[in-house]
Order: sequence, then C-alpha cells, then structure tokens
Amino acid sequence: MTKAKIRIVRGAEELRAWREDVANAVRADSSVRVCIGTGCAAKGSERLYELFCEAANELGDNGDGKPSVTVEAKCVGCHGLCEQGPIVEVMPGGILYRGVGELDVEEIVRETIMSGRIVERLLYEDPAGGRRARTEESIPFYRAQHRIVLAHNGKIDPKSITDYLLAGGYRALDKALTAMEPEEIIDEVDKSGLRGRGGGGFPTGRKWRSCRDAEGDEKVVICNGDEGDPGAFMDRSIMEGNPFLIIEGLTIGGYAIGARQGYIYVRNEYPLAIEHLQNAISLARKCGLLGENLLGSAFSFDIRINRGGGAFVCGESTALIASLEGRTGEPRAKYVHTVESGFRSMPTVLNNVETWANIPSIVENGGASLASVGTEGSKGTKVFSLVGKVRNTGLVEVPMGMPLRTIIEEIGGGVRDGKRFKAVQTGGPSGGCIPADRLDTPVDFDELTRLGSMMGSGGMIVMDEDTCMVGVARYFLGFLKEESCGKCTPCREGTAQMLDILDRIATGEGRSDDLETLETLAQLLADASLCALGQTAANPVLSTVRYFRDEYVAHVEKKVCPAKECAGMFAYKIIPDDCTGCTICRRNCPVDAITGERKQPHLIDPTTCTKCGICYEKCPFNAIAKV
Repeated sequence: MTKAKIRIVRGAEELRAWREDVANAVRADSSVRVCIGTGCAAKGSERLYELFCEAANELGDNGDGKPSVTVEAKCVGCHGLCEQGPIVEVMPGGILYRGVGELDVEEIVRETIMSGRIVERLLYEDPAGGRRARTEESIPFYRAQHRIVLAHNGKIDPKSITDYLLAGGYRALDKALTAMEPEEIIDEVDKSGLRGRGGGGFPTGRKWRSCRDAEGDEKVVICNGDEGDPGAFMDRSIMEGNPFLIIEGLTIGGYAIGARQGYIYVRNEYPLAIEHLQNAISLARKCGLLGENLLGSAFSFDIRINRGGGAFVCGESTALIASLEGRTGEPRAKYVHTVESGFRSMPTVLNNVETWANIPSIVENGGASLASVGTEGSKGTKVFSLVGKVRNTGLVEVPMGMPLRTIIEEIGGGVRDGKRFKAVQTGGPSGGCIPADRLDTPVDFDELTRLGSMMGSGGMIVMDEDTCMVGVARYFLGFLKEESCGKCTPCREGTAQMLDILDRIATGEGRSDDLETLETLAQLLADASLCALGQTAANPVLSTVRYFRDEYVAHVEKKVCPAKECAGMFAYKIIPDDCTGCTICRRNCPVDAITGERKQPHLIDPTTCTKCGICYEKCPFNAIAKV
C-alpha cells in the first residue's frame, strides 16, 4: 500500500495536484477507524488503536511480501455517541461497533475484516425496539442530525493533513485566495446569516466588516477555545477531531479582514486538543499553508496557540484578550469595541471554535447554502453536548429550529431508567432551565432567550423527576460565584448574596421574603454587572423560580424537598415487604433510630432519625425509601 506524501505547495495548482494524488493513492482493502476522542480514550480506545495497528501489520506480512489483504488502522475524532464508546467503525460498509474492548479486536479482525461477517453483539441496539443497527445512518442518534461542522469528525485522522485534503480540506482557502476578494468573503458570511456560536449570537459578517473597516494597519483574528461550561465539550471535540478545519477557517478570516496573525486560545485542561492543534499548525507551516505568500498570493498569515489557565471568565472576549496580553483575565467596559481596539489595541475579530469551523463550508458552497438551513433569525446548525439523565449522551449537531423534544427523545433516546423528564438546562451555567411543557420549543437564539434561557456555547443538560430545581440553581450560581473575577461589585457581591439565600432555602431555613429578594438581586446583577457573566448569572435562579416556583415554596414553607434531594428535607422509611432483617441499617445508624429483630422487618423512629441517609446508602436490598 502506498500513500501520498507530505509536500510543499507554492501555488493553487500545486495544492490541487497534491489533492488529486492523495485521491488516487492506493487504498487499503479495509480500514478500521478507532475513536480516540476524550470520551472513548477514557475507556481505553488508545490501546484498541494499538492492537488494531498490530493486527494490520500481521495481516500485511504473510511471508512472501505479497499480502492477501491490506488493512489500515486509523485513529479518528469523536463520533458523538459517547455513551456507547469506545466506538470502532470498519470500512468498507461503515459497520459501527460500540463498547469495543481489547478482547474484541481479534474477533472483529477475524469475522468482519477477513470474513465479512458481523459481530452482532457489538452493534448498537435500539433501547425502545431492541433492533440492532449496523451503520451510523440506521441509528436514530445520527439519523436526525444535520452535520456540517462535524461532517468529518470520526471519519478522518486529525493528525493527517492528507486525510483532511481527501475530505475536501483547503478547497475553501484555494477559492478564497484565487477567486475572491476579501469583501466578497465577508458578503458570503453575511448572506449565510451565521451568528456567533460562543453564546452572544452576534452576526459574524457584521463583526468582520466592522473590523475590516476599522482604522489600523495591523489586525488580528482570535479563536476562542476556552470552553468552560460544566457539561460542555463541543469545541473540545472539534479541536480534537478536525483541527485543520479551524485553522483553515481562521486563515480565511485573516484574509477577509486583513490580518497577518491569528491566535487560538485553548484551555490548558484540553491536552489532546492542544496536541492536535499544534501538530496541524506545524504541518500547515511545513506544507506552505501557513506562513508567507500563501498559495503564491500576496497574503501571509500565521497562527499561534496560547493556553488558558482555567478561568471561566476568560471565555468573555475582553477578559480573554487581557489574558492573551499577559494580564489578569478581567473584562473591560464594552463602550470600546474589540473590532476597533482589541488585542494590543489592534482591531480584532474574536469568534469561538464552532464559528470558525463553519467558515470553510460557507466559502466553498456559498452563504446561501448555510442560510437554507435553520430558522429566519438563526441560520445553520448548532453543535450541542447532550448530557445528563438521557440514554444517549454525546455530541450532536442539529439544524437551528429543531424542537427540544426531537433532540431529547429521538436523538437522545429519552430519559433513562424509566423516569419522567423534568427540565433541560441550556446555555451553560448562565443559561436557564426549560420545563417539560415547553419541550416543543424550537431551538434557536430568540426562542431560548424568550423562555428565560439562552443558546450559550451549546451545553444541554437533561434532568429527570428526581432532580431538585433549587439544587440546580444553587449549583450553577455557586459555580459562577467562584468563577467571578471580582472586578465589579454587583457580580462579586450579588452572586454571593443570592447563593447565601439559596443555601438557606436548600437547608430548610428559607424565609417568606426570600423569593422576592432573589428576584430583586437578579435584576440588579443584570442591570449593573460589567460583563455577561454577572449580567446572566441569575438566569438559573430566575428560570427555576419562574417554572418551578412550587418547589421553592415547598422548601420555604413546608421545609420539604419534593425531589427528595436536599439533605435533611425528607424522611426515610423501611419498606416491610423488602426488608430481610439483615440488621445492616440498624448497626450503621449513628443515633440508634432503627429497631428490629434479625430476619424481621425493621422500623425507623422518625422522632429520633436525623435524616443523615446512612441507612439508605448501606441497605443492599433497596428496602429503604425516601418519603
């Protein structure tokens, strides 16, 4: 088997010739794609990749130098179906295996690669109908998606520039530098209706045009990869799975606004993303796709990676720029726009990973292609990390306007363990909680804002009937309090005061005027905070008070947690029919509140019980219930 080699391209014709050579290179008879995204890697997929490489080498050496079958093992980025990982896909045929272990490698090679048979037990099984699916296209999780940004995640090796070329990579840059003026590129981005995917939803074309028109000889483009929302991993998976896509988008953006330098600001907690980005930048430089006079044009551009220290507030544009400059990551007042005076006082365009990843498709296919997807005010697709109490957790990309119900029930497979759906939290810690009676809401910027939530960067956390909404608001507000930079008083003090009130409510010490005080403080934060962290910090509280006020009232007036989640705000009861009289609960009770003879049902004295929950945790027969 031969492979197209890395080469230096000095012009568009050389790039096209290289792509043709890559397409014409001899392919292996079979290819095994092993997901090494963070989710699958945590379950041992890197070792699986090594084992498949060893198996491929053994098959390629039968002693006479003429292998009867050639097999290629390839590491790829996140497929999306993280719940079912490690994921392995066998080509040709696109046979998708999930939950693959080391002991399965030999069987996959023997049965599928060598004999063309399917290993049925490793196929995805529909939890509703029990039917097994062989390919992505036949799995509901993938079938309802519309992939633009994630189109090649799980298909190409993120460390191979030739794989990216084979998938159509750098066609957009070729077109931009040889057939388009910078203003034409901005026009296409404008026509696409692309809005920033980092949370604010500002029109991307308008931002780019303002920066290009701003005074200044030097301009800068920045990719915000500082993804800090709890439960969010969209940008991480894109950076890990297709780093060349971001680099190409950033390069096109640099050409469009007149920038010679780009920066990618990545969380230091994303080591695989950093490794793949560094490798991609190095390869692009080596091949002449970064550096001086790209593709023989007068345009020169390079990219540098900077690592963030893990401060959530540095996801805010001006705080990120401050950090990039080597200063404390604190936001500044917004009356000075970054497109006029940003990084080192230069006109600056800052967009997040997903926004930049949309650019190559827009340039190659035209802005109208993206504008044909989505809703009137929210064009294109959106990548979400779907997590929480849902069967199919993972990474999904859907058209704007798809109802929440479709995402949660069809793609996500519904709430797990037979529980009832209660709410979904969108927009990260600054987002809001949307209740079950709003499940048919179409997901776009305007509709989510109308419900008291937000799009955010794309986190989507599903909650079931056992989730306490007071506890949810308390958790997210606690996160924001800790992550506040403390620069402005409303955010620094307001989040702390609101959290104190929520702590009281969740421990049975709530007061009758607490809800009114929470709403007053929320308005204060929204009106007076310096940046979006403080301005939206109250969203989890306001949305839960709005839709789940009865839970707050129960906590305050009845001193009871309806979801039975807040410690000390519910009781425990032994179920006689399930109790075996093993005495484990009685022996572990710290206040001797449990009585009963061996092999006879036991009893909890509610007047003595401190509601510590030790008996509930220790019972091996699930004979103790929360009441």
